[in-house]
Amino acid sequence: MSCSQYLNRWRIVCAVVACVMVTGDRALATELKADEQVILFPTLGNRLATGDGWAMDIHGLVCEPENRRIARLILRKALGFDDSKLSAVEEKIFAERSGYFLADNERGVAITVRIGLTDHPAGRSAANGHFHGDLTVADKTLTPAGSSGKDREMPVLVSARDGRTFSGTVHLLETKGISVISDIDDTIKVSQVLDRDELLKNTFVRAFQPVAGMAEVYRAWATNDGASFHYLSASPWQLYVPLAGFVRSNGFPAGSFHLKQFRVKDETFLDLFTKPDVYKPTVIEPLLQRFPERRFVMVGDSGERDPEIYGALARKFPAQVRRIFIRDVTGQFAESERCRRAFDGVRPDIWKVFEDPAGLPLQLR
Repeated sequence: MSCSQYLNRWRIVCAVVACVMVTGDRALATELKADEQVILFPTLGNRLATGDGWAMDIHGLVCEPENRRIARLILRKALGFDDSKLSAVEEKIFAERSGYFLADNERGVAITVRIGLTDHPAGRSAANGHFHGDLTVADKTLTPAGSSGKDREMPVLVSARDGRTFSGTVHLLETKGISVISDIDDTIKVSQVLDRDELLKNTFVRAFQPVAGMAEVYRAWATNDGASFHYLSASPWQLYVPLAGFVRSNGFPAGSFHLKQFRVKDETFLDLFTKPDVYKPTVIEPLLQRFPERRFVMVGDSGERDPEIYGALARKFPAQVRRIFIRDVTGQFAESERCRRAFDGVRPDIWKVFEDPAGLPLQLR
């Protein structure tokens, strides 16, 4: 399927699904209903200049996952998955993953989060169901209190009136340390981005498969260097639940997630096709600016634009970008003119192209 054919199919499916799902985006609400759920995405916190607390990001989604058969059938047809081509296992996977693409997004729900010993208002959910909060939290209210001097994870809880509890994590990063910014598709997860049909199958109907050896390398960096991880992808937030499960079940270190906004029912579906070299710098640069004394390691692949993005960032932030590792998915990138251009002006000792993760160092310092 060509890119234009794929885009046209998505235009059709978005229009039809919008008509089918007339109950989505309900009127302004204030409390979480029994059929709604909260997903808390893993975010970041940085130490305050005063040294006695944290600036924390809160980001989550209020939604009612949708599994209406007719909407699912329309989406499946638009993606080119005919009934006869899906096994029972693939059918189950598609039903699970499509549910968040077709979800009813709940707007206007007031969110309060508990962090440590204190409750904090985290705003209301917007029309797309997402909510964001920027909190200042004192060390003395956290459990355990005070500073460990190391990066750590802080639980975040949202409690509903019916007794349900939804949990998430804020990763608290100290002023100095090592952060690994890792792409997901074809870097740690086999996606086959260069083959659009295979990419769709690997995204919607197949069990996610890890790139062999990458989890072991990441665990070594976490153990040997105390590295914290930031998982970055041009995939939409609708894939967060299965992606988080993939990271956890395959033994990758926990970390913050940075995905794209995407909504089936309005014009933001076009953003699914935004080039990574437009999207990714808008996520990475703020991280570098927010943590100016941390040192960053960037890991990606040659399938799309990771070399160009990371090379440009290394030239712009030479004191912070300490290592770049690019997985060669074609076996032809290392000696290419593209590679030379991507890393022109970047110190040759900080970047490395690899095919086998066994060639990566197990210590970064």
